[in-house]
Amino acid sequence: MASSFGKIVVGVYVQIKRSDGRIHQAMVTSLNEDNESVTVEWIENGDTKGKEIDLESIFALNSDVAPEEEICPSPETPPPPTPTSVKANKIPKNRRTIAPVKNDTPSRDNRVLATRARPAPVQQPEPAPPPPAQPTQAQTQQQLQNARRKSNCVKEVEKLQEKRERRRIQQQELREKRAQEVDTTVPNYEILYMIRDFRASLDYRPLTTADLIVEHRICVCVRKRPLNKKELTVKDLDVITVPSKDVVMVHEPKQKVDLTRYLENQTFRFDYAFDDSTTNEMVYRFTARPLVETIFERGMATCFAYGQTGSGKTHTMGGDFSGKNQDCSKGIYALAARDVFVMLKKPGYKKLDLQVYATFFEIYSGKVFDLLNHKTKLRVLEDGKQQVQVVGLQEKEVKCTEDVLKLIEVGNSCRTSGQTSANAHSSRSHAVFQIILRRKGKMHGKFSLIDLAGNERGADTSSADRQTRLEGAEINKSLLALKECIRALGRNKPHTPFRASKLTQVLRDSFIGENSRTCMIATISPGMTSCENTLNTLRYANRVKELTVDPNQMIDGVRPNIQAVNQLDLLDDDEDWMGNSPQRDDLKLLCEQNEEEVSPQLFTFHEAVSQMVEFEEQVLEDHRAVFQESIRWLEDEKVLLEMTEEVDYDVDSYATQLEQILDQKIDILTELRDKVKGFRSALQEEEQASKQINPKRPRAL
Repeated sequence: MASSFGKIVVGVYVQIKRSDGRIHQAMVTSLNEDNESVTVEWIENGDTKGKEIDLESIFALNSDVAPEEEICPSPETPPPPTPTSVKANKIPKNRRTIAPVKNDTPSRDNRVLATRARPAPVQQPEPAPPPPAQPTQAQTQQQLQNARRKSNCVKEVEKLQEKRERRRIQQQELREKRAQEVDTTVPNYEILYMIRDFRASLDYRPLTTADLIVEHRICVCVRKRPLNKKELTVKDLDVITVPSKDVVMVHEPKQKVDLTRYLENQTFRFDYAFDDSTTNEMVYRFTARPLVETIFERGMATCFAYGQTGSGKTHTMGGDFSGKNQDCSKGIYALAARDVFVMLKKPGYKKLDLQVYATFFEIYSGKVFDLLNHKTKLRVLEDGKQQVQVVGLQEKEVKCTEDVLKLIEVGNSCRTSGQTSANAHSSRSHAVFQIILRRKGKMHGKFSLIDLAGNERGADTSSADRQTRLEGAEINKSLLALKECIRALGRNKPHTPFRASKLTQVLRDSFIGENSRTCMIATISPGMTSCENTLNTLRYANRVKELTVDPNQMIDGVRPNIQAVNQLDLLDDDEDWMGNSPQRDDLKLLCEQNEEEVSPQLFTFHEAVSQMVEFEEQVLEDHRAVFQESIRWLEDEKVLLEMTEEVDYDVDSYATQLEQILDQKIDILTELRDKVKGFRSALQEEEQASKQINPKRPRAL
């Protein structure tokens, strides 16, 4: 191999040609036998530079260092003339021109120069090719060989290009193969295939009946429902995966700036996660069933079903639906009642002589209605012992599970519902079903099961319709208050903002005391069209549970506005301080602790709504009192008129009594009129506050 370098050795100066066409001298620093090239260096502007050059380029500019080729004469051909032979011997090896042969291709050993390829002697008079043509042919041959010999850099670039082309071909084939496998009639088949690929890499370990039931003071779990008929009709995608017993994954479709679609897989962890094949009995086993024993131990238990409308809350709590008919025997209401009667028969509790009562009421726009008494409107008041009482709520004694089922059917038939974009029959109210144990008339324990209103209605606070605004405001406020009350329960905080909403006010006794336990079942829809509401539900449930991870955490480190709690304790001692009320204080604390969900404009709107509701209650109460007083006035006036029918009635007495009645009427009616004016002003303030809310709707809880 060394002979191919000719007279080139390390340290020799040779002429080189630069990429810009310049030709100058450079010193050879190394010989590269593997690719038949040399490395040269030169000094330019005080800097040492170098490059790798193949031998062909070196020999083209430096013929004096090229190797000389020895020509072996053929026995059949006489030696050529000496001058020509000498000239031919001086031609570099790489400038050889192959003689043209018509019938057979010469082998490597038979390659000869053009002077050896002359015809037979009879054709000698024929002139030989002109000498100038030889360099041109040699240059062509050199260019061909230069194309064969390339530097390492060029070879690597070509390899990269080849690999890139192969990858493109493979990707195109893969796309064509996927297009054949996937049903392209599905609107989002690309997302579908990405979700399938992702799920194929997961290790599934779903919840089973063999798993242990861990007792929690606050238990938060998530239940996924299957795709319904409407979603299947429009070929909606299932974007929810439950890979294990406590993990839920959401495959949220996203789009880049260049319109490329991709998945953002978000993971949430809870106490339990139920997939779409889980039955109500399975959900009850891990959620509400451990709470039944609590009420027999003189405790308070609460179980919530929370989520978007149509996600399965009423199905979970009330039972399976068959068309418009509901099988109440398979809901958590009935399953809890069944276990209560089973526990009553146990020897340890049978001797307590406990009686079971049930109540069923709904909370709609901050008002309480008795579902077991023709939706009678009820009042919620605090007594002198700061115990919340629902005045007029009927408690029905139940002897067996069948009695409970009858009450549930009666209550469900009266419940308020409305139409939303998610469901034609959206639950617009919170339904509260309570199982109460009493011993000798006194409460022994209480189990509250709540089917909350659809959380997407909490965003309807900027509607033009006042009733819709009030619905959304009350749902929004009650869900925020519920979250903060559960947080306070998990942290043993000194103050629970239960007065911030009617729901938490009614359930106040469930959030205080050492023997209180709560379970929240967050129900989610699997469809891609419900992805945003599903994420909001999971974030809400996650915020409730994340604060119970470290129950030993110091209260002072829980919230930066713990000072507001201390101020509220002072305000509770003096409710008239600066005209504030406990309800407004709790609302203010609630909004401070949820700055992300509640903007200043929304807080002002909630304040206006609360003030309007207070005025409404006062006006209704005074109007009712005036009506009762008017009946008494009529009776007194009737007596006066009968007295005037006598011949010798006392005119002076008549005038005095009539004047007294009229003065009473004027005073009472004037006071009522002033309150009505204040109520009208509150209505106007509420309407103005609703217009000031940011057009961008607050994130639904």
